[in-house]
Amino acid sequence: MKMSLSIRGGAINSVAALRSTISNNPTNLFNANLVGLAVATASLKLFKRLQQKSETSTKDSATSTKPAKFKSLQIRFLAVFWLLRCADWLQGPYFYETYSSKVFNGVPASLSTVSKLFLTGFASTALFGPLVGRMSDSRGRKKGTMAFSILYMLGAASTKSNVLAVLLLGRVMGGIGTSLLFSAPEAWFVGEASKKDNGDTDGKYLGETFGLAYAGDAIVAILAGQLAGVAAGKRGPTGPFELSIGFLAAGGILASILWQENKAEPVASTEDGDSSSSSSSPTIRDAVRLVRADPKIMLVGAVQSLFEAAMYIFVLQWPPAMTKLVTKTFGSATGTPYGTVFSCFMACCLLGSTIFGQLTEAGVRTEVFTSGMLSVATVAMGLASYIVSTTSSNASAIAMPLAAMVAAFFAFEGCVGLYFPSIGTLRSKYVPDSHRTVIMNLFGIPLNALVVTVFLSINRLGVNGALSVSTGALALATASMFKLKSMTKKDGK
Repeated sequence: MKMSLSIRGGAINSVAALRSTISNNPTNLFNANLVGLAVATASLKLFKRLQQKSETSTKDSATSTKPAKFKSLQIRFLAVFWLLRCADWLQGPYFYETYSSKVFNGVPASLSTVSKLFLTGFASTALFGPLVGRMSDSRGRKKGTMAFSILYMLGAASTKSNVLAVLLLGRVMGGIGTSLLFSAPEAWFVGEASKKDNGDTDGKYLGETFGLAYAGDAIVAILAGQLAGVAAGKRGPTGPFELSIGFLAAGGILASILWQENKAEPVASTEDGDSSSSSSSPTIRDAVRLVRADPKIMLVGAVQSLFEAAMYIFVLQWPPAMTKLVTKTFGSATGTPYGTVFSCFMACCLLGSTIFGQLTEAGVRTEVFTSGMLSVATVAMGLASYIVSTTSSNASAIAMPLAAMVAAFFAFEGCVGLYFPSIGTLRSKYVPDSHRTVIMNLFGIPLNALVVTVFLSINRLGVNGALSVSTGALALATASMFKLKSMTKKDGK
């Protein structure tokens, strides 16, 4: 009996010691969260695998076999997609440090200069997105993907310069490249998947592929963060940009070898009888007509613009919000482990994309769980905004606001993991192939306009105001999604 009590007491003491160690500093706290998220994701994937084994044992294996041609298509798409996404992730962690380290005429770059460089990328995405989308649809999505690789390589190479004009030009090329990255590869894949000889004429495997793409993207992002740290340690803040050139070149070369060219299929005519849309070259005007004629496309675009605007605003505001609460909880001398927090966010995204795969296989309509996801995202962002607004810098240091903020941020990042495969699936259902890339880029205009407006007004808005704008954008996205769900339910889709 005494031995049993001794063992139990030792276990309790060990747990207490572990809890004390975890709560002792923010690095330990977020490392523990990262382990917990990894265990949760692994458990979910294990459950999924066991469930699949159980189902395949009771079904005819012939009916559950994926066509070999579609498997090949998935591999060709995902290999290129992950290489290009890794290159993009490599450039993110050291963006500010790279540009703030520049010296112009003997004067170090100011925060204002770095902000202008940041906004140049967003502005060029908004201005040139529809045009490059139109060119990608008419001249080929494979060419659009390869053009992204070249433009991003030039933008990355420009970071070695100390000439402001060169850096600005590099940001313009990066902004144009971004509009291609988030449209051309997806449009290529959907166009290829819709071909009869690829074995997925009813779109059965599209959702699965997008789930795999963004689950892998989260893992790629975690690895890219580690690689960026190593590259920066050896080559300075521009090291990650140099490394990304290698991934961009690999992705572009692989696309040129493995992908067949894929162009938009022209529509026969517009509703008003204008035969100009039957030409082989889709126009921005025709794309606008298609959007105006179909409210479903408009609603999908509204979700895309509003959610992604909220996401980019969040990217700019979570560091100061987190730092404030970390300082309150652990003391002013404690630093915020941004790299570990970023890894936790990516683990949340991986968990979200894993949940997407589960829901898709369970036969839940994308419109249904996307509505729920957006509702959760709105509540999470609203909670984060509330915590920032009610937490005074002079208040006593308590852990509860930090715990609530971490929970809100993690919930939102989990929703981000669900969002990307969901929006890809929705676009494949409602956005016509004839103008897919240009329409996707059209909705980038309000997205980037909202982000730039918030960034230019950040001195007046503050962190709380910016997060409040994100909350409002998410609420509007949720309303749009519920409207789309209602419309498609009536149509029996």
